[in-house]
Amino acid sequence: MNQDALKNWDVLVLGGGNAALCAAITARENGASVLVLECAPKHFRGGNSRHTRNMRLMHETVFDPFTGVYSEKEYWDDYIRATGGLANQDLAKMVIRESVGCVEWMKHKGMRFQGALAGTLHTARTNAWFLGGGKTLMNTLYAYAENLGVRILYDAEVIGLDIADGVFRSATVRLNGKETVSIKGATVVAATGGFQSNIPWLKEVWGETAENFLVRGTYYGLGTVLKALMAQGAETAADPTQGHMVPIDGRSPKFDGGIVTRVDCVPLGIMVNKEGERFYDEGEDFWPMRYAIWGRLVAQQTDQVSFSLIDSKVIDRFMPTVFPPIKGETIEDVARQLDLPVDKVKETVETYNRAVQPGNFDHTKLDDCKTADLTPPKTHWAQRIDTPPFYGYPLRPGLTFTYFGVKVNEKARVIMQGDKPAENLFAAGEIMAGNILPKGYIGGIGLVIGNIFGRIAGKEAAAIAKSGSQSAGRRL
Repeated sequence: MNQDALKNWDVLVLGGGNAALCAAITARENGASVLVLECAPKHFRGGNSRHTRNMRLMHETVFDPFTGVYSEKEYWDDYIRATGGLANQDLAKMVIRESVGCVEWMKHKGMRFQGALAGTLHTARTNAWFLGGGKTLMNTLYAYAENLGVRILYDAEVIGLDIADGVFRSATVRLNGKETVSIKGATVVAATGGFQSNIPWLKEVWGETAENFLVRGTYYGLGTVLKALMAQGAETAADPTQGHMVPIDGRSPKFDGGIVTRVDCVPLGIMVNKEGERFYDEGEDFWPMRYAIWGRLVAQQTDQVSFSLIDSKVIDRFMPTVFPPIKGETIEDVARQLDLPVDKVKETVETYNRAVQPGNFDHTKLDDCKTADLTPPKTHWAQRIDTPPFYGYPLRPGLTFTYFGVKVNEKARVIMQGDKPAENLFAAGEIMAGNILPKGYIGGIGLVIGNIFGRIAGKEAAAIAKSGSQSAGRRL
């Protein structure tokens, strides 16, 4: 390894996703020397951010790429509806207000945007879509950071932190899975995500159920830095059982399947468990407002599996899936192929069909198609499942990232025991998202949290490092 990487940096950034790069770029633009430690190899850099597609951003006027206004009040109401508002509301309001500037900031870094894709029209007005998706987002930010002079080390796993009385001193780093070194920094930004890929830790929270989870997020989300911060006295935020967990195709890989494994037809049909029974209102709200609760609902079913059943009327009304659906000329045929109890599934579908009331179906809005005298009800988009061919998807809970993380303030400073902000220790992204996301999710807000807190952390860290007298690193 180049010994230059071992020098005393102004800002160490731990992690290599959206939040980390936003912090690194901002710190460098504010005059700091910056080293990014990305635990993944270069071809897997970017964490969960490389699987993303869009950001939910406030805008009081219409401008490209949005199709309409999305006010602060509407954004706030959506956030409260999705999460219950049980987290730090001051930080949530700050994220929503500051989100208005994200598009221009990212365009300045070279990012380009496109209109919402077919099947995602619920977000055409509220979300900005990346041209090229999350992989292009990360390649763009990496290229910009490197051109600024940000130094990046890949295969650099942070396995320990030296923190004394809330003052960061150095990080212990394993390089390429072999050599272990100590790297000093005047300040540090922790942006290493949650612990979604750490199955033993998940089992501590969920029990043996966690063995049946699929982790659609990055394989490198082990929570090592999070545990190190907790061991050094960092206060925590959110419930360890809460996270971004969505229903994904049960044929997906165990790790790193990404966004393409998600199945978005749930509101357009019915969901049944292994016993062939419905268990929740599929039409409760728009999919971007509710998809993140469905992973937990599936996780609560027998063997953590469920099945989405639709007919040919809606097969082209949602994003195409990476795995083809199970197809049959009768609903019994589909149930048989999915190894479901055929007679029970037939009864469930017939009962549902009898309960569907007349209405005007419109999957782009909260329509008046609902059921009557059915438990659980279907509140919107209720249509009879009666037009062959019929289709079914096997589903499992897909965990993207966990919400449990470190507590921070509005300056992105990590809060230590005694409710005292750390002197030179900051956090951004999924490792602190639980301050804002207590449960549920609102589609596109994760990247916004990373962008806003990444930029705040980068600016604050650079200011401390450059001030000298306030820098712990300068006293080493």
